[in-house]
Amino acid sequence: MSDLLQRLRERGWRLTAQRRVVAEVLDGDHVHYTADEVHTRATDRLPEIARATVYNTLSELVTLGEVREVSTDGRAKRYDPNARHSHQHLVCSQCGMIRDVHPTGDPLASLPDGERYGFSVAGATITYRGLCPDCAAA
Repeated sequence: MSDLLQRLRERGWRLTAQRRVVAEVLDGDHVHYTADEVHTRATDRLPEIARATVYNTLSELVTLGEVREVSTDGRAKRYDPNARHSHQHLVCSQCGMIRDVHPTGDPLASLPDGERYGFSVAGATITYRGLCPDCAAA
């Protein structure tokens, strides 16, 4: 059973066949699918699953805090099941591929007090950009 499925069971979330398939599609360390990609992969496992069901399930998972929406460069939102693990993202500027990365150090510590403008800063999101090996080789 995947980490996401286990967490959902522990929360008592009703796992219908459709919800289970969406959660199974999202299982993995570097999964960042769009809703359409989730739907395509879900229909491979459960052909009758409706697009609306996938969208609704993704929305519920985001609301529960079990999946995080990731938006980069105005591209389609992607869904990250590693919402409970602190990480940042490495994004290919050409194809949009996203990988989870775990830099060392506290990103909040690098923001000088003079640059906080009185904000009580609670978190930081850092996105590293570059070309993936496939795009760099092309």
